[in-house]
Amino acid sequence: MTQFNAKSTTDDVLAGVDLSGKRFLVTGVSAGLGVETARALVAHGADVVGAARDLTKAEAATAVVRDAAAAAGGSFELIQLDLASLASVRAAADALVADGRPFDVVITNAGVMAAPFGKTEDGFETQFGTNHLGHFTFVNRIASLIRDGGRLVSLASSGHRFSNVDLEDPNFDRGDYEPWVAYGRSKTANILFAVEFDRRHKGRGVRAAALHPGGIHTELGRHLDEGALEALVERINAAAREAGGENFEFKSIPQGAATSVWAAAVADPEEIGGLYLEDCHVAKLAENEGLREGVRAYALDPDNAKALWAKSEEMVGETF
Repeated sequence: MTQFNAKSTTDDVLAGVDLSGKRFLVTGVSAGLGVETARALVAHGADVVGAARDLTKAEAATAVVRDAAAAAGGSFELIQLDLASLASVRAAADALVADGRPFDVVITNAGVMAAPFGKTEDGFETQFGTNHLGHFTFVNRIASLIRDGGRLVSLASSGHRFSNVDLEDPNFDRGDYEPWVAYGRSKTANILFAVEFDRRHKGRGVRAAALHPGGIHTELGRHLDEGALEALVERINAAAREAGGENFEFKSIPQGAATSVWAAAVADPEEIGGLYLEDCHVAKLAENEGLREGVRAYALDPDNAKALWAKSEEMVGETF
């Protein structure tokens, strides 16, 4: 198989791949990576259901997806999904289950980053509630629709290194709120969810993996002013220099979405199941604090994953 890397784009990864007859679900299709992921899939003949909180915004943003679908024989439809509202999450999931059409792959792409302190409609800290609990509830409710041999692709981030999950105080009820710590917790949760989902479903051939798309200028950074972003990049680069690594480079959106489509349609499911991916390959364990690459051991720990699952069920009031 061709070796792809950080510079590979969605078109590179899917070159020669026919996705006709395959059905995908992608959350967060109102901007950035979600739109590009959907575009790349339909451009190879896939049928894609895109989920978004703001359907008017998503309708405008996905014109390019509908054009690509028309040209390649794929299809694209939108559904409403507000991950910060369990009522919306359950309504969206129930509608899909009632419709009954299965999916080959579910890609949980939506998310928020470094948001100021806030609570979701259900009282969860915004980032943990949106990035993790919303997807946790949604995916588990539609798990029966994922075909045997299908896949779950969970978008996480190298930001998982900012913090392990805190199952004692997930909503910062006791501790001081720090946007990057909250983001780190939610992204670690995205990885741990894939680890436990993979364990539970691999008996029927459904494999789950989490991934870091790379650093990309998208709407995800809307809560950051330019100074905060520069300070973050300098912090990353200082750590990289100390470890003898190279400076950070932003990816283009097609490069950022490449690992998502690679995991969804190209990679060997047996080689990625239960693991964390970056730059179109399986990441190594990050032994060195200064390195940007790799995954922290706590994010792949099966006991940590089981504990998060139990806590998540308790928080959303539902057992899966």
